[in-house]
Amino acid sequence: MLYVTPILLALAYALVVHAFAAWRTGRELDANSTELADPALRRLTDRMARAVGIDRIRVHVYEIAPVNGLAAPDGRIFITRGFLERHRAGAVTAEELASVIAHELGHVALGHSRRRMIDFSGQNAARVAIATVLNRFLPVVGPLVANGLMTLLAARLSRADEYEADAYASALLIKAGIGTAPQKSLFRKLEALTGGGGGTPAWLMSHPRTEDRIRAIEGNETRWLGR
Repeated sequence: MLYVTPILLALAYALVVHAFAAWRTGRELDANSTELADPALRRLTDRMARAVGIDRIRVHVYEIAPVNGLAAPDGRIFITRGFLERHRAGAVTAEELASVIAHELGHVALGHSRRRMIDFSGQNAARVAIATVLNRFLPVVGPLVANGLMTLLAARLSRADEYEADAYASALLIKAGIGTAPQKSLFRKLEALTGGGGGTPAWLMSHPRTEDRIRAIEGNETRWLGR
């Protein structure tokens, strides 16, 4: 029982941390966002809504400068003010921004927020268990090895979520008659817009490499459309 107790405490801690982070994120988004009112984007989101059989896709603008999109733990979809400003400046098309919204909708539809809570809890427990075992043979070094292993695992799981959300977005964009060309063209722009991943190895990055994402989209198109 003594060996199990630290693992159970790690699980409980992870659940509390995730719940607090979700609550804090929700409050931050509530205080610093407004509903998107861009007519061109609204027409595109209405097309996507009809494609999935719902009345409307609500999108909010998060008032921060970085270029990003996000799906909140409560299922709301946000694009940042920085992203919207790039669109208004002509650097990003309405269709490209719609592909971001479709991607974030994929995260919501596929339950990635809930999965990440489970993954985070499990990883935290595994980190404690591995560190406990390794610390018997490698004092001090054991916890560092455990942290490194869990970091690699978290990055791999995050990349898997991104591929799934990309595939969902591709299917939705095709069904809505928008197509995947804006999705792929935006990926080619993102490194310039956001600063990219620099020299970080792909296996350490939480998002897949641009060329890998585009290749995966084209592979899906080949299977779905017989191209």
